[in-house]
Amino acid sequence: MFDIGFWELCLVGLISLLVIGPQQLPKVARIIGFWLGKINQLSTQVKEEIKEELHQEEIQQFLNKQNELSELNELIPLDTPEKNINDTGSKNTPTHK
Repeated sequence: MFDIGFWELCLVGLISLLVIGPQQLPKVARIIGFWLGKINQLSTQVKEEIKEELHQEEIQQFLNKQNELSELNELIPLDTPEKNINDTGSKNTPTHK
């Protein structure tokens, strides 16, 4: 996510120690950790809700396609005469006797 190396973290720690002071640094670190945890939890919840909504949308699209197919099946007449085909694959033709 962030491309921060070991030396960058050491520099941030040293500057924060000088600015905040050794007495307040643990308290500030705890507060920052708390808020970062809250932000992480919130982003995870948002991701899950988006994933759930997308899944529901996919299901809705699938059901709409099913309804369209069923409507098409209703439009196609089911009593169409079928062609008679014998075992050889050719059409049955009436024989003259």
